[in-house]
Amino acid sequence: MIRIKGYTKEKTWLNDIALDDLKKLDLDWYWVDFSEPEASETKLLDTYFHFHPLAIEDCCHLLQRPKLDHYDDTHFFVLHSIDPGSLQVEEVNLFLGPRFIVTYHVKSSTEINDAWNKISNASKLGKDGYMFAAYMVIDQLVDQYFPAVQELEEQVLDMEIGTGSSESSNQMTMDEIFNIRSRLLRLRKTILPMRDLLYRTLNTERIEGLSGYLAFYRDIYDHLLKLTEMTDASREMTSDLRDSFMSYNSNRMNAIMKTLTVITTIFMPLTFLAGIYGMNFEHMPELSWYWGYFGILGFMVIVGVSMYVWFRRKGWFN
Repeated sequence: MIRIKGYTKEKTWLNDIALDDLKKLDLDWYWVDFSEPEASETKLLDTYFHFHPLAIEDCCHLLQRPKLDHYDDTHFFVLHSIDPGSLQVEEVNLFLGPRFIVTYHVKSSTEINDAWNKISNASKLGKDGYMFAAYMVIDQLVDQYFPAVQELEEQVLDMEIGTGSSESSNQMTMDEIFNIRSRLLRLRKTILPMRDLLYRTLNTERIEGLSGYLAFYRDIYDHLLKLTEMTDASREMTSDLRDSFMSYNSNRMNAIMKTLTVITTIFMPLTFLAGIYGMNFEHMPELSWYWGYFGILGFMVIVGVSMYVWFRRKGWFN
């Protein structure tokens, strides 16, 4: 589906413009949106707009890393949208040229729809208003990163508060930690390239009309810096949680091994005595003693209790 809107020199909007009529109208600038395009519509990127073949190839081969490429007077942005729930990444391509903006996305985009609707009510428009339209698209995409990052941050904080509260949930907690780290890594693979893209945008001199909107693009860059800091902080917290749980499990295992060692040590002399009198030799004086069985049992009890008291005084059971 292709939809077009144009901004006239009389500061009014024209909606639902036909592609064939686009060049006939006297417009300050226009926006063409390719949403879920068919193959015949995709060909218009070449036959009608004459975009660079490499840019068109990037549109057709998903999923590209966020980037900015310059082709003569047209600038090609590869952007990412993120579903806050599933963290599914979708590619949004944006062509920025003299007096026009073209967006291309193979799936319907809520962010593009929001920017499409909001641009009609924007006051910061003029002959370079296409730069503001591009800003609104990128801003809507970046705003959707915050719910995903904040949700993971809250999960990490909840785990930090409940650290060590339940031994039965330790393995589940470790699984959650690694799951959160994996999701943070997926977010980071989008946020960092988007941050670099905005940095290049702010520092380039090749995009005509950008100077009047630098404050807006700088605001997006600040958001991406904040998202980067939040993501890195959450990853560090998951590392601390992982180390804490590993240390907790190690200490718990050491306590178990110490207890087992104490029990084994107590039973060593008892096993030794039982082994001696379990041998089947005929000439063992104690075997013919009437009170021998009770005597050896009493001696074993005395040895076991004595060792237990001794170990307890040494603090081995603490």
